[in-house]
Amino acid sequence: MPINVQIDMLIKKLGIKKVEFAKRLKIDQSYVTRLIKRDNKPSERLIDDICREFGVNEVWLRTGEGGDENMFTKTDEDGRYSLNLGKLSVTENQIARNMLNAIAEASPEKLKHIEEFMKECLGIK
Repeated sequence: MPINVQIDMLIKKLGIKKVEFAKRLKIDQSYVTRLIKRDNKPSERLIDDICREFGVNEVWLRTGEGGDENMFTKTDEDGRYSLNLGKLSVTENQIARNMLNAIAEASPEKLKHIEEFMKECLGIK
């Protein structure tokens, strides 16, 4: 499958708009539109950026190999934590930054309350 189809599928699977996809990659939204329409071909750097930013399997992005089940890279819990911490360290979302700081600086007692609240919010038992 052509890479433009893969990029379009990825954006839909992520459930985000092209503008958000572009913003996270620090590219123009109109460029994303041209990529999807096949007016442009992504650079090697952009392919690397997409894979890193969204945890995408590069082989899938380039070829579609393995179908939707192969769209994202498989990581263990430590790898997932590291990737997410990296994303949070550069986010401009002030709420996410405040939450991260609150969790990191919480006393054990407060951390237990935060944990209970998050489990309730996320439906985790």
